[in-house]
Amino acid sequence: MTAPAQTRSSADLIRAEEPVLAHNYHPLPVVVSRAEGTWVEDVEGRRYLDMLAGYSALNFGHRHPALIEAAHAQLDRLTLTSRAFHNDRLAEFAERLAALTGQDMVLPMNTGAEAVESGIKVARKWAYDVKGVPADQATIVVAADNFHGRTTTIVSFSTDDTARQGFGPFTPGFRVVPYNDLPALEAAIDETTAAVLLEPIQGEAGVLIPDQGYLAGVRELTTRKGCLFIADEIQSGLGRTGRTLAVDHESVVPDVLLLGKALGGGIVPVSAVVGSREVLGVLRPGEHGSTFGGNPLAAAVGTAVVELLETGEFQRRATELGVVLRGGLSALLGKGVVGFRARGLWAGVDVDPAVGTGREISERLMREGVLVKDTHGSTIRLAPPLTITPEELTGALSALEKVLG
Repeated sequence: MTAPAQTRSSADLIRAEEPVLAHNYHPLPVVVSRAEGTWVEDVEGRRYLDMLAGYSALNFGHRHPALIEAAHAQLDRLTLTSRAFHNDRLAEFAERLAALTGQDMVLPMNTGAEAVESGIKVARKWAYDVKGVPADQATIVVAADNFHGRTTTIVSFSTDDTARQGFGPFTPGFRVVPYNDLPALEAAIDETTAAVLLEPIQGEAGVLIPDQGYLAGVRELTTRKGCLFIADEIQSGLGRTGRTLAVDHESVVPDVLLLGKALGGGIVPVSAVVGSREVLGVLRPGEHGSTFGGNPLAAAVGTAVVELLETGEFQRRATELGVVLRGGLSALLGKGVVGFRARGLWAGVDVDPAVGTGREISERLMREGVLVKDTHGSTIRLAPPLTITPEELTGALSALEKVLG
């Protein structure tokens, strides 16, 4: 008989996964069993400061009391109806999310990849119904080094060989241009272009922040050329960068926003396509759907997330603590750090390859009680919960300094 999880060691649980789980991830060798706020605990009782926050899914920390309360209350009432019927939680969620983001309508989904796929479908439908692009000729312009998910359509326009290799044939209809290059973007847009799909900050690529004015330039270009601007804010949105949305740093309003991760509060998967009535209004019954999209539990948690963001507290915390983060990283330049990019409580840190790979640095930090995740080469990402304290943040930076030494 298999022993209960709570009596098995971390090493035993990791070994037990090997033969029964598909190897689509390479996790750090830590087995988390409990969490609260910014801290997680493994099965042996060792505590770690979470400096990844589920790739921004845990912007409000683990088990935020207001979100747990909302989930518990809803679990006692109703969890799922499907969209075959109305439920009493969805209207408020959509109203408040639309108001928070300055948009008109909401298409609720579950995962980030679903939101991206839905955004692509909506853009194509808009191109045919509104713009008048001939059938099956719509194109979407995307940026190199993007990360929008791992479905077959999304990896079709990825430039990451690991994501693409072995998964063809690929979906046509996408044009890839360099990120942060307005002339290249303008040259790629023509009369078939339905939309430009971009991350305002490229997270998986290493927290790449475009030049000031780039997003405003994308907005001007798409308006002038008569196509949509779709901003993928699944990682960058909902307080992470010190604003509700990363596009807010340039006062840009896209036609469509893709939201996810933090929208579910780290409790349930919740995503959404949020946009203007002109765009989302092209959908008709039967053309798109999701059994779990907009379910009562998701709507209740999502509403509680929006309520937290409506106060502005978390945006302010990300801005103020972002100063601490940048200061600490600046002090490490030339001391194992060769460069970094940061906005709010989000940073990509380039470590001197002579000091270690991103994976090696992550493992060293784990042994110091700090959890981060590497990305390409010797780059690590820092994205702590927005609830982190200044003392916890400086402690994590001190641990980074130690493992670089």
